[in-house]
Amino acid sequence: MLTEEVKNYIDKSVLCWLATSDRNNEPNVSPKEIFTYKDDTTFLIAHLASPNSVNNIKENPNVCVSFVDIFVQKGFKLKGLATIIEKGDEIFEHAVQPLINLFTDQYPIKAVIEISVTKVETIQAPSYFLYNDITEQSQVNSAMKTYNVKPME
Repeated sequence: MLTEEVKNYIDKSVLCWLATSDRNNEPNVSPKEIFTYKDDTTFLIAHLASPNSVNNIKENPNVCVSFVDIFVQKGFKLKGLATIIEKGDEIFEHAVQPLINLFTDQYPIKAVIEISVTKVETIQAPSYFLYNDITEQSQVNSAMKTYNVKPME
């Protein structure tokens, strides 16, 4: 499920986007900056300031998470069922540890959003299938020019 390639994209992504919906199917998408994987089927997100996401998950646990390498313009979409592990829950300290190990405990983590991943799909910019000559390197070069950045040396 979460292959080494997927884990690599997770590790190098600076944001992921969590899509939820309430019991009336009203959608919500929210950026998350503290996230990681626990194992090959579990994705973790720190709940810092996401009351809409948390309330939606309590009403409807079906979620989708996406993350993309903005330079290569490829990434992954994870679908699954989310559970909220609150700060007062017996397993909270154990559940939050992988997030703290990566990002420190300086952020006020109110809960852990634990997603049991049931499906993984690739994401890529349309240019990859619209033009035969597009490569990852040409995408990187184009993005660097567009965003006016240079590779680290």
